[in-house]
Amino acid sequence: MQTDQPKLDRFDHAILDILTTEGRISVTELAARIGLSKTPTQARLRRLEADGVITGYRAMLDPIRIGRDHVAFVEVKLTDTREAALSAFNAGVRKVPEIEQCHMVAASFDYLLKVRTEDMNTYRRVLAEDISTLPHVAQTSTFVAMQAVKEDGL
Repeated sequence: MQTDQPKLDRFDHAILDILTTEGRISVTELAARIGLSKTPTQARLRRLEADGVITGYRAMLDPIRIGRDHVAFVEVKLTDTREAALSAFNAGVRKVPEIEQCHMVAASFDYLLKVRTEDMNTYRRVLAEDISTLPHVAQTSTFVAMQAVKEDGL
């Protein structure tokens, strides 16, 4: 994993701005939109990918159309916050597909999870069988989202 930040110029930022909303744009169209020819645009894309700035491309799915419109945010407090415990918890989280996001936070709890399921019954099962049994979990608190006002990939 590369930790140093590459230097990005205005063309790089323009490429990234466009790709965050139009990931399937052709290189030719992308080049025209940023004001460069195709070859240097391709070179910049390859560099941004090699430098780890662009980490991948994926389809954005409508959760309602695929039956996963129940969203819960879960505060998690751990029994142990030493590095080994954090690593064990992190590894466990990565194995639970319903956990869409996991953030370590500086708060009165240790992690904030975004969990997406089909319905409340499924969420209750995921909480009981998966989240509550993750390593070092002491306590959880759930907040159910009523509506997504803004939900972008970036």
